[in-house]
Amino acid sequence: MAKNKKIQVKGVEITITQEDMGDFISLTDMLKAKDGDFFISDWLRNRNTVEFLGIWESIHNPHFNYGEFAIIKSQAGLNSYKISVKEWVEKTNAIGLKATAGRYGGTYAHSDIAFEFGMWISAEFKIYLIREFQRLKADENDRLKVEWNLQRTLAKVNYRIHTDAIKENLIPGTLTKTQINFLYADEADMLNVALFGMTAKQWRESNTAKEGNIRDHATIEQLVILSNLESINAVLIHQGLKQNERLQQLNSIAITQMKSLVSNAQIRKLKK
Repeated sequence: MAKNKKIQVKGVEITITQEDMGDFISLTDMLKAKDGDFFISDWLRNRNTVEFLGIWESIHNPHFNYGEFAIIKSQAGLNSYKISVKEWVEKTNAIGLKATAGRYGGTYAHSDIAFEFGMWISAEFKIYLIREFQRLKADENDRLKVEWNLQRTLAKVNYRIHTDAIKENLIPGTLTKTQINFLYADEADMLNVALFGMTAKQWRESNTAKEGNIRDHATIEQLVILSNLESINAVLIHQGLKQNERLQQLNSIAITQMKSLVSNAQIRKLKK
């Protein structure tokens, strides 16, 4: 059973539990507000109660046993008729009432049914019960709004931290004149320098403890840009540009594209 909450109704402390189906209120606690002897079984034997429960179950419970319900309904109101909550649940597969054991044991009813039961305590008690229940739900909603706003704020802060880290560590640096004028053994290494600022050999020498190569450890953003650079490089080659000229342009493009990808929503989805 979920975490319990308490409300005060006419000086009586009443337990509320949150279940998958909604809030369940302790009828056992509610009975403490009733003058004289009155039992849940007395309420349950009443024909009007049985009809109300049957309608509620027919709306909310696809597994309700209508055959057993019909038998119970035909006997309800007779002096000889008596049924417990446990028997009601077992015979009809009812889900609106629960008989529980343990520290918070007793009979619980879905809030819809508990309000109806409240009328049997007194009309005044029912009104105060509904009012205090609504106050509890309003407090819960206010707290959820605060938590949601806090989570939203933290998400924004974390995203800013993340993007700042990308800017500091992933956005390629502008190449030096020496790097631009250096003749690289193959085009793949030239692209590595344009994006990562180093050749595959230089990466291996700096990362001896890591397996694979420089591209195996690339981020999603880097892989996207690398694919773009390969296409752009092919166009530049057809245009007859020298390697150092292409390298300078590709490096500039890599910097621009990485800045753009930092805030790209689709890339963030790929990382989830």
